Amino acid sequence: MTTEPVQSAAKRLLAAYSTRSPIDPITADFPDTDLSVAYDIARTQVQQWQADGDIIKGHKVGLASAAIQRQMGVSQPDFGHLTASMFHLEHDPIPADLFIQPRIEPETAFVLSRSLIGPGVTIADAVRAVDFVLPALEVVDSRVRDWKIGIFDTIADNASSGGVVLGSRPVRLDAVDLRLLGCTLHINSELVATGAGGAVLGSPLNSLVWLANTVGPLGVALEPGHVILPGSMTKAFPVSPGDTAVATMHGLGTVCAVFASEETR
Repeated sequence: MTTEPVQSAAKRLLAAYSTRSPIDPITADFPDTDLSVAYDIARTQVQQWQADGDIIKGHKVGLASAAIQRQMGVSQPDFGHLTASMFHLEHDPIPADLFIQPRIEPETAFVLSRSLIGPGVTIADAVRAVDFVLPALEVVDSRVRDWKIGIFDTIADNASSGGVVLGSRPVRLDAVDLRLLGCTLHINSELVATGAGGAVLGSPLNSLVWLANTVGPLGVALEPGHVILPGSMTKAFPVSPGDTAVATMHGLGTVCAVFASEETR
């Protein structure tokens, strides 16, 4: 549904991206509105990015763990698109001016070798579709001022997507138990959180199944080569220019995100 209110909300969010100036929550403009409208707002932005030359490289599941749901005051997952411009190389300083109010989350990342098209995708289908797994750090960011968001706001804001840093050591799915996978998150050498794969809907694979079956009826397929972020194993932590975040995942290794200092802008 590309109505005028949907277009207007998408334009406000797109302007927040370009100006790095947050906006007020948009929920008030859509009282008692179905969440499908929030996804329409998000898709309108994605279509504009594609028209500007960006490329869809995968999808993310947000709000997938109890820790994140408690932190954000919601009770269900959501999803967003990952584009080529969101991916950053490990150890390569990420420009400080790309985000408004960034936070960091440790996640496993699935890289697909087969398409997954819901509905009807099972765990067995998901396992067959995964080529390999990587450790990942997701940068979440909100275009809504002070992260004062509800579920409608974050869905409309492309699930609060910001950036992705992938580790460089691929691991076969059968070489690691994702449910029992332990994780530590350090920011500037300080341990800030521990987590486990089972925090993500019982297993990150369950999140992949949820995603495929949720986007399939919308006409969206998870394609070979796509990167899928199933959700954070801990709550999200604020990061600032000059910070370094390192996630260590048992059986997967480490991944490091470096944020450029203000002086390097």
